Amino acid sequence: MALGLGNIFNGLFKQYGHTVIILLRLIDIAMLLAAAWVANYFWLHEVAINKDYRIVIALGILATIIFFEIGQVYRPWRNDTMRSETARIVRAWVFAIVSVIAIVTLIRLHFWFGSSYRWIITWCGTGLLFMLTARTLFSHLLRWLRTRGWSQGRIILVGLNQMAVAVSQQLNHSSWAGLEVIGYIDDRAINRNLAGDFSLPRLGKLEDLADIVTTEGIDEVWIAFTGESLIDRAQYQLRHLPVSIRLVIDCFAFKQSKFLSLNTVAGIPTLDFLVSPLQGFNGYIKAFVDRLFALIILILISPLLAFIAVGVKLSSNGPVFYRQERIGWNNLPFTMLKFRSMPVGTEAKTGAVWAKSGENRATRFGSFLRKTSLDELPQLINVLKGDMSLVGPRPERPDFVEVFKDQVPNYMKKHMVKAGITGWAQVNGWRGDTDLNQRIEHDLYYIQHWSVWFDLEIALRTVLTGFINKNAY
Repeated sequence: MALGLGNIFNGLFKQYGHTVIILLRLIDIAMLLAAAWVANYFWLHEVAINKDYRIVIALGILATIIFFEIGQVYRPWRNDTMRSETARIVRAWVFAIVSVIAIVTLIRLHFWFGSSYRWIITWCGTGLLFMLTARTLFSHLLRWLRTRGWSQGRIILVGLNQMAVAVSQQLNHSSWAGLEVIGYIDDRAINRNLAGDFSLPRLGKLEDLADIVTTEGIDEVWIAFTGESLIDRAQYQLRHLPVSIRLVIDCFAFKQSKFLSLNTVAGIPTLDFLVSPLQGFNGYIKAFVDRLFALIILILISPLLAFIAVGVKLSSNGPVFYRQERIGWNNLPFTMLKFRSMPVGTEAKTGAVWAKSGENRATRFGSFLRKTSLDELPQLINVLKGDMSLVGPRPERPDFVEVFKDQVPNYMKKHMVKAGITGWAQVNGWRGDTDLNQRIEHDLYYIQHWSVWFDLEIALRTVLTGFINKNAY
């Protein structure tokens, strides 16, 4: 009986993280319920939770499920550090609690009088502590089970290439997956030059595959080579065995494989290479967030804008705003607004030139605006109009784009999203007269990894690090 239960338990954990993810959801809900009971008993000295608090708990659990999904908290555990895992949980939990407080405040104002605010603060802190503790213990439990042979799906690789090396290293360092690569099969006896620490044993040739699968108790065969004839040979060898077969796509066969990602379009599997993240619903979300926050910020800083406008008018004759054509989303030109920092007609003499240290084209007040980046504030109007985004790659002038597009690889890919007032390159110091290749690399990283959370992180870093930069002239 014990052996049968052990086989069932072991089988559940062989489902490559699916069971683990389900258990994590259940654990989180259980921890939130336990934390709510602790908060209730501590402040109200009651075992039973009354109706008002039960409503708040239900809203909190629902918000947690939603924001944890959005924040990718329930993705399989890879080689993430505990710090990055904790950061995702804390960020999603804060948004969940804020949404609950906002809802309850709108529908039940009287609920917050008395000890209610202490109850929810206690629940917030205790719930987060309980969830983090439970996840840590669960992670250690999985590793402990794995060292004792539990949760082990045995895998053999067919074919040896760079992707096979990556697969073996990833699986053998991923405790959530419950998979172990025990070796590989390849007709070539001598290993080729492969990057990384690859120490898997070669178990034999392709003609030995069926015997090895039987004698080694293999659960799955992962084919890590390409070529229809070789795949057919492997399938033929395994035709009489009830073993799962998976084909590993060799992403290392593509240049710049860091931009590749798997996707499904209308049920058709695709391997995406630098696809815009703002298609469909994502585009509407970003547009809504951009316009909402741009409007709020403009209202809040309107006194500052008025002060700067007066300063610009007093510093030199001419309009308050400087209008400049830039290239934005889908390579389309738009007129970008800035507070004017130079006397009117300055560029008629110099033409379009890159701002550099030591130049004296700007007025004294204009130089101050540039160094503090306050001249960029009118671009909030561009965001309201839909020309720009709060966060995204910085736009360039058409003259510069014509030069850079042939000098910098993938330069034009930055226009797959709207240009931004601030961006991933800027918060990492790559702005102004800096390495263009580094800036584009950061811009492409932003496009590939875009999310609402990533935008919030960049916006927060922009605020915390300030607008003054040594490369702003």
